[in-house]
Amino acid sequence: MEFLSDSVVLSRMQFALTAIFHMLWPVLTTGMGIYLVIVEGIWLKTKNPDYYLHARFWSKFYVLNFGIGVATGIPMEFQFGTNWAPFSEAVGNFFGSVIGFEASWAFMLEAAFLGIMLFGWERVNPAIHYLSTILVAVGANLSTVWILTANSWMQTPAGGELVNGKFVVHDYFQAILNPFMVNSVLHMFFATLETSLFVIGGISAWYILQQHHAEFFAKSLKIALAAAIAVAPLQIYIGHLSGEQVYHYQPTKLAAMEAQWESTPAGQPADWSLLAIPNEKAEKNDWEITIPNALGYILEFQQNLSEPVRGLKEWKPSDRPHMVGLIYYAFRTMIGIGFFFVGLMLLSTLQWLRGKLAAENISQQRWLMWAWVLAAPLGYIAVESGWIVRCVGRQPWTLYGQIRTVDSASQLPASNVLVSLTGFAIVYTILFITAMYFGSRIIRTGPNLELPIPGTEITKPAIDTTPGEFIPDERPVEARE
Repeated sequence: MEFLSDSVVLSRMQFALTAIFHMLWPVLTTGMGIYLVIVEGIWLKTKNPDYYLHARFWSKFYVLNFGIGVATGIPMEFQFGTNWAPFSEAVGNFFGSVIGFEASWAFMLEAAFLGIMLFGWERVNPAIHYLSTILVAVGANLSTVWILTANSWMQTPAGGELVNGKFVVHDYFQAILNPFMVNSVLHMFFATLETSLFVIGGISAWYILQQHHAEFFAKSLKIALAAAIAVAPLQIYIGHLSGEQVYHYQPTKLAAMEAQWESTPAGQPADWSLLAIPNEKAEKNDWEITIPNALGYILEFQQNLSEPVRGLKEWKPSDRPHMVGLIYYAFRTMIGIGFFFVGLMLLSTLQWLRGKLAAENISQQRWLMWAWVLAAPLGYIAVESGWIVRCVGRQPWTLYGQIRTVDSASQLPASNVLVSLTGFAIVYTILFITAMYFGSRIIRTGPNLELPIPGTEITKPAIDTTPGEFIPDERPVEARE
């Protein structure tokens, strides 16, 4: 229990808790925002009321996740001023401004039009409402751009140099467009979209299994599937490109991801570790299953690598990541889920082409629907696993290769950090239970299929002339005369 007296370790634990919990909520809003744009666009084009009702139903999940995302995102950012003040002081002239862009450009855009998207259906022109939905989705995904820009810069700092302990920016655009930026933004964009698609598909499949509005939810499942046909393979490819960048720019992280202790010289084939039990004390793997020559094909599509793959032993223990087992298995969890999504997409597409997903027989595909239900939470696990690899694998640096984590933390009493960490754990537990309650309540209630459709008028006679029943005439006096 020595970590309870180490304020740096406790600050890292607190940031890990707040970041992991916060990430659960914007993952769905960023991806579902795009889904809402799709279904509302289909409604405007086809005038099919089902798509209007889909937009109304799924927007309930959007606002639930948005609210908790805001409540948990602000405390996470405040920690840069409380628990990580030396880091903020050193890099604030760039890092702070990028975080500010996320708040002022992205969050404000999303929040400004969210009210119109939720409550403006019968109050504004349909074109204006659709524009609001688009701007909400743009704002949500613009947050991803700025957050990943800031984090990518921490992974591959560019555009300036450290001078007397402070990062001086020489080229602002070079800092923004750092080597990791483009692939990181794309990888996270497709991760949030893919997660949202399989959540929507999983909830739809649950309704289909219960034979509750099966025809209605067959539509949302097939929209999610149609989008996943493009998104799932692209996510695998973008992930591969991100892995190649780690190979070139962060060799210590790659060594931890692969639990590779010994170096493989350039020009030689490198084996890929499928499963292993890393032993950090002994600096070896106690048990391992390897695929000969596979790492070369994974990284460069060839047997022999053009650059060496450096093993963890090449660095002092203080200069390389710890918790190798966590990094190693988090990486494989993310990959495994990605390929599971591709497999489920392919099987579902095959059944669709065979006519098995038609409204009249989709309920019979019980094994496939259960696969979608089970897939619903997997995207969250993959996203969290990816962030564990990304951030734990960057250690012992906050700014890779330049500022160490131990030098970035505020000098706070460990007891103070422990109290705040405990407080966050309690509050976030309550928030999670509350979110699960309201989310399950939305699912139990289901869609309101009796909602009036904008643009359609229901005409009723001003006076009911049915014998024996009096209905007051509510017309103005002038109209009666």
